[in-house]
Amino acid sequence: MIRTPLRPLARILEARQRGENPDAIERENKRIRHEQMRDAARQRAEGRLLVLGVFFFCAFAVVGGRMGLLATTEPTEPRAHAPGAVISATRADIIDRRGNILATNFETHALYAQPRHMVDPVAAAKGLVKVFPDLDEERLVKDFTGKRKFLWIKKKISPEQMQAVHDIGDPGLLFAPRDMRLYPNGTLAAHVMGGASYGKEGVHAAEVIGVAGVEKYFDDYLRDPANGGKPLQLSLDLTVQAASERVLYGGMKLMNAKGATSVLMDVQTGEIVSVVSLPSFDPNDRPRPAVQGDASDSPLFNRSVQGVYELGSAFKIFAAAQAVDLGLVTADTVIDTAGPMKVGGFRIGEFRNKNYGKLSVADIIVQSSNRGTGRLALQIGAGRQQDFLRSLGFFEATPFEIVEASGGKPLLPKRWTELSSVTISYGHGLSSSPMHLAAGYAAIANGGRKVAPTLIKQDAPQLGERVMSERAAAEARLMLRKVVKDGTASFAEVPGYQVGGKTGTADKPRPNGGYYTDKVIATFASIFPAHDPKYVLIVTLDEPVETSGPKPRRTAGWTAVPVAAEMIRRIAPLLGLRPTVEPVAEAVLTLTSNN
Repeated sequence: MIRTPLRPLARILEARQRGENPDAIERENKRIRHEQMRDAARQRAEGRLLVLGVFFFCAFAVVGGRMGLLATTEPTEPRAHAPGAVISATRADIIDRRGNILATNFETHALYAQPRHMVDPVAAAKGLVKVFPDLDEERLVKDFTGKRKFLWIKKKISPEQMQAVHDIGDPGLLFAPRDMRLYPNGTLAAHVMGGASYGKEGVHAAEVIGVAGVEKYFDDYLRDPANGGKPLQLSLDLTVQAASERVLYGGMKLMNAKGATSVLMDVQTGEIVSVVSLPSFDPNDRPRPAVQGDASDSPLFNRSVQGVYELGSAFKIFAAAQAVDLGLVTADTVIDTAGPMKVGGFRIGEFRNKNYGKLSVADIIVQSSNRGTGRLALQIGAGRQQDFLRSLGFFEATPFEIVEASGGKPLLPKRWTELSSVTISYGHGLSSSPMHLAAGYAAIANGGRKVAPTLIKQDAPQLGERVMSERAAAEARLMLRKVVKDGTASFAEVPGYQVGGKTGTADKPRPNGGYYTDKVIATFASIFPAHDPKYVLIVTLDEPVETSGPKPRRTAGWTAVPVAAEMIRRIAPLLGLRPTVEPVAEAVLTLTSNN
């Protein structure tokens, strides 16, 4: 603002000439100046009020919007004040096909210390050692009296332990609420569950993450808040799993085996209703991985998918089914199995040097003739054999939904020669897991369609591409049934459930090459009921020895078969299967005359 003089000289001179009082000019100019100053002050005040009004309007709009948002959302426990609130502590439950809890969360506490707030560090250390005997008192005293400001003492404690620490009464001992993963069934389905641990940790929360099994495979799903806590439903049946584990454990001990595994699979959906691997562990207290020795000796080793074995004569049915499918033979076609038989300069022998002579294709499977299946493999040819086994899934790891399954890739020959075709036809030269074998037998059982093993509950059949004709699958099922009725698996007969299957006994390979002469992998691959198969059951024993007779017996017919039979006897009613009378062929009626 430009100030004008109160007594401008020009106007004062003019006023004096006219005889007017010059002071009147000064008073008028003062009045005008005061009015200008008042107008400027009013404009400045009005501007400030406008800015203040806009600020209050925005503040009330934000508060009102927040209140409206809170009013329309679900009520939750306020945790924004906690430093660890950024860590999501929620993890979805895991349930079986009937809704039973397999894994859930449990509210507990962790114990930590702030040494600078301690009254008597030495007494606190002594008190903690009484509550937790595994703690080192000397180390605690050193930490409590040193320069450390914070240290974890126990990541998980029970309510009783929490109360005991409370009773110590030191203000430097504090508790942090958190969730822990709980497996209420203990060792049941341990290899499927795998286990969980803590990832990112804060004082007021900890991130629960999967470390193995289904917990790690579905870790993102289980931790995702967008799923609204919806549980992950598996195909396992808790009651069937419990019965399977009990029978298999008893069979493993009875047969003096070092390990065992079983797989129970629905032939239409691929659902794994039960899968067992022994020895087992408790996922609530998961042991540390072995750092030396044979990995298969560790209880963490999952024999059903990581155990890649030569499965022996259980493979023979694939050669017979493919030969029938290609139209090369029928079940009644006679094959000369007499020796000698040499392929690629190697002699092909029979178990205990038997000589079966001429056998039908069905009897080759019943008698488990190596030469018979070898001659079928030569008719099929290496290329077609590879294509068939590839279509059944024997060239890749199974898509089974646990992280360990990806490591169970079959071991294939470097060069697929005629000798490879012959040995693979009777289960040597190609190593695969029991889970692979279950998927292969499921294709035979369901009429020739590929099906992938899955841990997720299905609502409808999940049949894939056709890998063999219905006729070939039907003839293969009849052969498997005949093995139980007349062949090497006679102990598998379970009245009312018409079991069909094939035994397999393979010498166990040495770590440095060659094979043991007194150690085998014994397998029984079965389907039931054979006339209308619903399930495949694979039972494999590692180094079994049956000692009830004068000589030790290791073959699958004496070891794996009785265990599988007892398992079927126990679990078939749990699966809702009623015992039935086996259908028989209609008798041929001949009309005769009375004359």
